Amino acid sequence: MSPLHFSFYSAFTFSSLGLAFHRTHLISALLCLESMMLSMFVPLSIWPVENQTPSFTLVPILMLAFSACEAGTGLAMLVASTRTHGSDHLHNLNLLQC
Repeated sequence: MSPLHFSFYSAFTFSSLGLAFHRTHLISALLCLESMMLSMFVPLSIWPVENQTPSFTLVPILMLAFSACEAGTGLAMLVASTRTHGSDHLHNLNLLQC
């Protein structure tokens, strides 16, 4: 495994560990999700250049579009939960309450 691949794998692993263990605020969960998407975006944009396959050059752009939609939805949920509950703590959000 090359050091470049190891850095991408470790970035994704650290982001998923951050998402699993630091679940106090919604904004920290959103930042961990965005770093996971970024650690997947960079290898997907380098891969077609390394393999010289022009047919896969659209995949990183589609992933970036989905990442932007995910970020917009997450920020809308952050604003809505802050307005209704007064903070962005995840322990205040309960799916059993309306």
